[in-house]
Amino acid sequence: MITTERLRLRPATTADVDFWIELHADPEVNEFVGAYTRERAEARLREIEDCWAARGYGLCVVESLATGEAIGRSGLNWWDQFGETEVGWTFARGHWGNGYATEAARAVLDWGFGDLELTRITAMIHAENQASIAVAERLGFTPRREDEVLGKPCTVWALDRSQASPRR
Repeated sequence: MITTERLRLRPATTADVDFWIELHADPEVNEFVGAYTRERAEARLREIEDCWAARGYGLCVVESLATGEAIGRSGLNWWDQFGETEVGWTFARGHWGNGYATEAARAVLDWGFGDLELTRITAMIHAENQASIAVAERLGFTPRREDEVLGKPCTVWALDRSQASPRR
């Protein structure tokens, strides 16, 4: 579990299926990451549990420390097709504009570069996702290449451990 000033990040599990579906049901939230049926959400959460078991990291549910409410997701995701670890962030629309994505992702980066000793972390972002591009830039990421993720074009941003500035 990772705790920041305002957030708690805990491993996502299959018990989070209802939250996962609800989070991704909003068309503005799922514009770049897609929506989930119950079956797809259960399968994705099993994959996340498997990643935690195999690699010691994975995606997390982000909860507000003030309310205990689940407000989004962030964490690390391993991509076999690229041989890379990606940091991701998705928050419920009612929680946009509060700096939660940057706060959660910064804590995940500190964990990934520090405790996990990763040397590079990527962020795969659709070219039109200006909000996520702004988060990536605030975190020090730079665009490295154009690629395709889940059948959609994206820019792969990256941050190397040597460039990262830990902030706790």
